[in-house]
Amino acid sequence: MNPETHLQDGFRRAINYMRISVTDRCNLRCVYCMPPEGVPWIPHPEILTFEEIERIVRATATVGMRKIRITGGEPLVRRDLVELVARLAAIPGIDDISMTTNAMLMPHFAASLAGAGLQRINVSLDTLRPERFARITRGGDLTQVLAGIEAAERAGLAPIKINAVVLRGVNDDELLDLARLTLERPWHMRFIEAMPLGGNLPVEGEGFISADEIMERLATLGQLEECTGPNGNGPARYYRLPGALGTVGVISPMSHFYCESCNRVRLSADGRLRLCLFSDQEIDLRTPLRRGASETEIVEIFQRAILTKPERHHLVVGQSNCNLRALSQIGG
Repeated sequence: MNPETHLQDGFRRAINYMRISVTDRCNLRCVYCMPPEGVPWIPHPEILTFEEIERIVRATATVGMRKIRITGGEPLVRRDLVELVARLAAIPGIDDISMTTNAMLMPHFAASLAGAGLQRINVSLDTLRPERFARITRGGDLTQVLAGIEAAERAGLAPIKINAVVLRGVNDDELLDLARLTLERPWHMRFIEAMPLGGNLPVEGEGFISADEIMERLATLGQLEECTGPNGNGPARYYRLPGALGTVGVISPMSHFYCESCNRVRLSADGRLRLCLFSDQEIDLRTPLRRGASETEIVEIFQRAILTKPERHHLVVGQSNCNLRALSQIGG
């Protein structure tokens, strides 16, 4: 492997980061992630095995893939996930492995995940009020999530990033309370604009709050100093409140595009390579894998696909003709 090798798309962006969904299943039903009735589960035989995921990562690492984020659904509902983390951590060239989780199962897995090679986590947490949390997640337990974050801290999974999707009339009255978490904890609280994905258009359209408005509200807490974000900071813009141990950040996929610096692709649980979160363009990797494709052939398919990555997305707030898969199916 040539350490200088790197993937570039057709717009000269370096692609070195892959988000891998290991399951479409979840123990929650968040209002912005899937419709109330849920989504049809992908049949188990169509889900990539750990061996298939490892083969894809091992092949792409030879041409510049460096960062892996494990997602779902909720990744911790996938049996033996610690084994997959250990497999990926052992691949030459992969130097960053993280996970997005709702943290409800993290007390059971934090120590073993850290031991296997997981470095850090992102946690979805949209409210600090137990009853509201249960309503937004359609049944979740806030106490379990907070215990999961604390378990991750004890295990050394840091930096810890907390993600909140901000929805008007749902949780926007807690913006300041969530931001204040960073005053006493070394957490990185990120506020995310709602995105129009499958099944959540009524929620997104009526509830959208722009990053600019979020920043205006946060400014009432004190002078926000722009700062460098934590490792793997991606598209967020980060700020620090006076005396804070952590940071606050905003992610603005709808009001301020950051497509020009996009370095990522997504691998769905059923083996589709998705080149943009907001595009239905997908490349089937599962079929060639199961037909016995060699590592060289996988690399060639991957490289050709990267060259078709779109320059930017074209969604707008409240767009009514969005037929994208639910976020739980794509892998955030």
